[in-house]
Order: sequence, then structure tokens, then C-alpha cells
Amino acid sequence: MSHIDFELEGSPHIELHQLLKVTGMCGSGGMAKNLIGAGEVLVDGQVETRKRCKILPGQQVSFGGTTVSVGGSSDV
Repeated sequence: MSHIDFELEGSPHIELHQLLKVTGMCGSGGMAKNLIGAGEVLVDGQVETRKRCKILPGQQVSFGGTTVSVGGSSDV
């Protein structure tokens, strides 16, 4: 299983489908939305089907053998 550390900059959150795209876990936003809708993405160990779910610092997103730990400031 691989691990990615992702730092939020300039925003208090990132939408789930955007995170999958910018980290390279999915090739496109459309692909990310389909995978989320199919229940294949976990947020903090739970299946998440909301494509625009706001991911905050301290949360972890997992898909396809990769986990992303989101860091940054929650004070914006």
C-alpha cells in the first residue's frame, strides 16, 4: 500500500473528487466521481459516496491501495 501526504494551501478544505484527481489517484474528475459513486473510496475508513464531500486537514482518503493523509491548517 502506498501513502501520499497532501497539504492544503489557501483553502480550509478540498472536495473529494478533486483530491483524487490532483493526487493522481484518478486520471480525471469524471473517473473520480464514478468511483466515489460506486462506493470504492474510503474517507477515514468509511465508504463515502458524496462526490463533493469536503475533506479537511487530519482526514485520510483511501482508494486502490493508496492512502492520502491530508494536512494543512484548518484555520482560514
